[in-house]
Amino acid sequence: MPTIRTLKPGDEEALETFLVQHASTSMFLRSNSRVVGLQDNGERFQGTYVAAIDSRQIIAVAAHYWNGMVIPQAPVYLEAVVKAAVAQSGRFISGISGSANQVEATRDILELKEAQICLAEREILFSLPLSNLNIPGALTNGEVLCRLPESSELQLLSEWCAAFCVEALGQIETPKLLSECQQTVQRRQADKVHFCLIKEHKPVSYCTFNAQLPDIVQIGGVWTPPDMRGNGYAKCVVAGALLHARSTGVTQAILFTPKNNIAAQSAYEAIGFVPTGEEYGLLLLHDAVAGR
Repeated sequence: MPTIRTLKPGDEEALETFLVQHASTSMFLRSNSRVVGLQDNGERFQGTYVAAIDSRQIIAVAAHYWNGMVIPQAPVYLEAVVKAAVAQSGRFISGISGSANQVEATRDILELKEAQICLAEREILFSLPLSNLNIPGALTNGEVLCRLPESSELQLLSEWCAAFCVEALGQIETPKLLSECQQTVQRRQADKVHFCLIKEHKPVSYCTFNAQLPDIVQIGGVWTPPDMRGNGYAKCVVAGALLHARSTGVTQAILFTPKNNIAAQSAYEAIGFVPTGEEYGLLLLHDAVAGR
């Protein structure tokens, strides 16, 4: 039997060695641990990581993060590492993400009920070597411009962020949601991880990097207002963001999107993304629940 233990500062290299073997479904785990390390004081991006270790090598891990998300990367010993991470962190659970099969198994391990769940999806995972990025003509001919937002645009982007949460994540439109999105957008601005597409001096589409490493970024939060859809703006904003990433040395991008979102899939495929054959799972709860 392996040893099950909480990872501590100093275990980062061993964790990365394991996670890089599952790179396409480990972006949040890799990005968060790279940004803040393995200490857990409840601050942004921090989490409690519990690993199964055999012959001094990590063979499975689960993290329970500051925001309540449980993220496993555990092809073996899933139940052991998930239960230990949740027990050790003492946090409430707000959702689960990761490899789709592991997300569904973790839901059962944590005994989450259907009535508690507001979103449960198996999404298609796409990948793109940035050397194969197809740049839309509207970007190359200057019809549209993709750039970091200006401060005067942040309120509009906060409203778009809230609209995305309602449409894509099943959240309820409330003043609290808008306030949370305002804080989120301010952090994205400080971290320079979001981009807007401009046409005739007006934002028309938006996307973010929701996880990033020196060589790979994960696209998230792609949003075009309903009355502006059908104009190719989504593929332009994503391509523009990836051009920015490529200029900094990033060589690969990944993203995941619902199986029923055919328009999004077409947009991503048009700029070069291809399905990896894997499925990404995302489960969110209506309200955070205590861990078991």
